[in-house]
Amino acid sequence: MERWNELSEVPADFGPTVVVIGTFDGVHRGHQMLLNTLTDRARATGRKAVAMTFWPHPLQVHLPSGGPQLITGLQARLDELEKCGLDAVLIVNYTLEFARQTPREFITDYVLEGLHAAEVVVGKGIRFGWQNVGNLETLRELSRELNFEVTVQEWVTETTGRRWSSSWARELLQRGEVAEAGKILGRSHTVTGTVVHGFKRGRDLGFPTANLGSDLEGFIPGDGVYAGWLIRAEGQRLPAAISIGTNPTFENVARSVEAYVLDRTDLDLYDERVSVEFTRRLRGNVKFEGVTALVEQMERDVAKARVELGVTDQN
Repeated sequence: MERWNELSEVPADFGPTVVVIGTFDGVHRGHQMLLNTLTDRARATGRKAVAMTFWPHPLQVHLPSGGPQLITGLQARLDELEKCGLDAVLIVNYTLEFARQTPREFITDYVLEGLHAAEVVVGKGIRFGWQNVGNLETLRELSRELNFEVTVQEWVTETTGRRWSSSWARELLQRGEVAEAGKILGRSHTVTGTVVHGFKRGRDLGFPTANLGSDLEGFIPGDGVYAGWLIRAEGQRLPAAISIGTNPTFENVARSVEAYVLDRTDLDLYDERVSVEFTRRLRGNVKFEGVTALVEQMERDVAKARVELGVTDQN
């Protein structure tokens, strides 16, 4: 999959294309339906499948202090888009200047002339142009005037009829319902960060943890203890019990994400870029009356994580 950061990087002879437009935060199952329609249309017509996405998230530009916490970082988003079989993706630097385009200017300059689109695939709720004045009817009017096709793909759940959405996934993650959020995403939720030195309390208690630093990418689920996996850069997957929160048993601790790899005290992960994949929430955070009670609970957490992950005690 080719990746372009500017329209000037798009080869003059690339195309004709079928284009889909969206932020694609999380690349959830609704996005996947849209992207599958895109690639199906591209293959059926002999065209190239291209996605246009935006970085940063538009709401983070329009509402700098109130934009959403993103489900995935940019690299993870691009990796998921590539899995959908795209030929190329254009990453648009979203700015207020870019946002001030009229719907016609955006379609003409970016979609038709920039990406050489012969067809555009969208969901029913598409909005575009300055102040989101452009909608599906606007796009259809422009398609008749400017001679390109429009294909509409709506996405809803099979059971409830609710529309798949990034905001729905965020709601679930905020509550710690990572298993349910995984059903929206079509995969287990993952965050990525660099392992840094912490207070080493876990090591002193017999449960050494990998502490993810402030460069962490991805939506941090609600506080609690989770079963999941620590994934190293080379792809090694290690079963883990994961803690998120301020560790209320100890005072003055900043919120953190820590992963204890089951039965491993020999790992040196410092400065390594790793991912933490969440399978299920085991419990919420509790303040314990002393270290002994905390260690006993950690042992129970590890036992529950083993059952959840289907791994045996290696000791």
